[in-house]
Amino acid sequence: MFEPGTRVEVRQRFDGRWARGFIVVSHGDDGYRLKRPSDGSTLPVAIPSADVREERKRQGMWWA
Repeated sequence: MFEPGTRVEVRQRFDGRWARGFIVVSHGDDGYRLKRPSDGSTLPVAIPSADVREERKRQGMWWA
């Protein structure tokens, strides 16, 4: 379980890729409540735990 404030990635339903740029707000029986720090918006639905992972460092790029 991720603590509030943890930076995470979310699996996209369309293609299964992982999207970066979310922060855990809370965790409940229905999954994680997340927000986007880019605009401060909290997502309107909880994201299932299976579709959330800790944000990974980008690899292979010297500037990442």
